[in-house]
Amino acid sequence: QVQFVESGGGLVQPGGSLRLSCKASGSIPYFMGWHRRTPGNQREMVAKRGMGGEIEYADAVKDRFVISRNMAENTIDLQMTNLKPEDTAVYYCAVGSFWNFTSWGQGTQVTVAS
Repeated sequence: QVQFVESGGGLVQPGGSLRLSCKASGSIPYFMGWHRRTPGNQREMVAKRGMGGEIEYADAVKDRFVISRNMAENTIDLQMTNLKPEDTAVYYCAVGSFWNFTSWGQGTQVTVAS
């Protein structure tokens, strides 16, 4: 079982930046990353990083978000820049395989609004 401690999030204006951080403990699967649940209740993979350095981003966040992982400390960060109102969602730190996340934290709210 994996435990998560998430931090970051909040309210930011369009074009602004935020950084999400997460520390996981327990038996960590190959991939760590973030997914989000939008106000419309749609769940989307945002970004993930494998132990071998593999990275995948959702098309909607490419060139705006950067994921980084510290293998020694089991932390995963998401630097978000040029935020847009459509990025508003609850963001969850998650772990799993390449195909799907299997466990995630309680989530942190990100709101992008003027």
